[in-house]
Amino acid sequence: MNGDDTAALIATLRGWIAAGHKAAIATVIETWGSAPRRTGAHLLIRDDGLFEGSVSGGCVEGDVIAAAADVIAVNAPKRLEYGVADARAWEVGLACGGRIAVLVQPASEAGFAPALAERLGKALAGGESVRVTTDADGVSREGEGEGFSRLYEPAGRLMIVGAVHIAQALVPMAELLGYVPLVVDPRGSFAAAERFSHITVDPRWPDEALADWKPDGASAVVALTHDSKLDDPALIAALNSPAFYIAALGSRKNQAIRRERLAAAGFDEAALARVQGPAGLAIGAANPAEIALSIAAQMIAVRRGA
Repeated sequence: MNGDDTAALIATLRGWIAAGHKAAIATVIETWGSAPRRTGAHLLIRDDGLFEGSVSGGCVEGDVIAAAADVIAVNAPKRLEYGVADARAWEVGLACGGRIAVLVQPASEAGFAPALAERLGKALAGGESVRVTTDADGVSREGEGEGFSRLYEPAGRLMIVGAVHIAQALVPMAELLGYVPLVVDPRGSFAAAERFSHITVDPRWPDEALADWKPDGASAVVALTHDSKLDDPALIAALNSPAFYIAALGSRKNQAIRRERLAAAGFDEAALARVQGPAGLAIGAANPAEIALSIAAQMIAVRRGA
């Protein structure tokens, strides 16, 4: 499972609880320096030792899992801190120069309640964002308040226009990054089921599909067909949405011509600047997989503000 896939982690927690397991949820609540994970990162630990997720990329997980057994047993939250000045941190492997604080909560009313997990699971599945605040006693509740606050947002979506070779590589990359990939292509030979094993290519025209998909602030739209009849309607639909990343494949010359067409369609310079073109970071990509990697990297960079 992708460690950043919050929706999947919450679904896993709900499944464990529904199956009668006791569990704990560990969360990075503070970081200093070159900490390996961002605040809000989760690690789930079940009463039989099974775990999912990550709070440090592997550095301190063993120690956190051991502490979680005590948290489950006594049904009370516990705060853990690790840093290079801490001998125990060296013992468990956090020698990267950073420091982290991790809160381990029981999946109960005394920490992270099952009802809260249910609320989050349903909200994220429905595209809704939910803010959760954890107070000084280590109890989490929905809403604003004093203490550690985390905004849970629905999984990102990557809307790919064109069921081409690059899309075949980009789909699994998006999934590993925690994005839900959606592919549209009205060209029957490109949209053949055999080319995409576990997703269905939408056979509609891109503007029709995007009108139904409704790109939001967690959506990326990438046009890969090199065909203005398909790419331009998709880009127009994307520019009329709050999509955080919009990109189109093509040479710099094609990008300049594309900008002229979009300007003629009524978009100003600020809107045109939202279209990344040529799509992807300049890494010298020379094959479909490398181009897909460059696009995925650029998408992440834009979303993270890098």
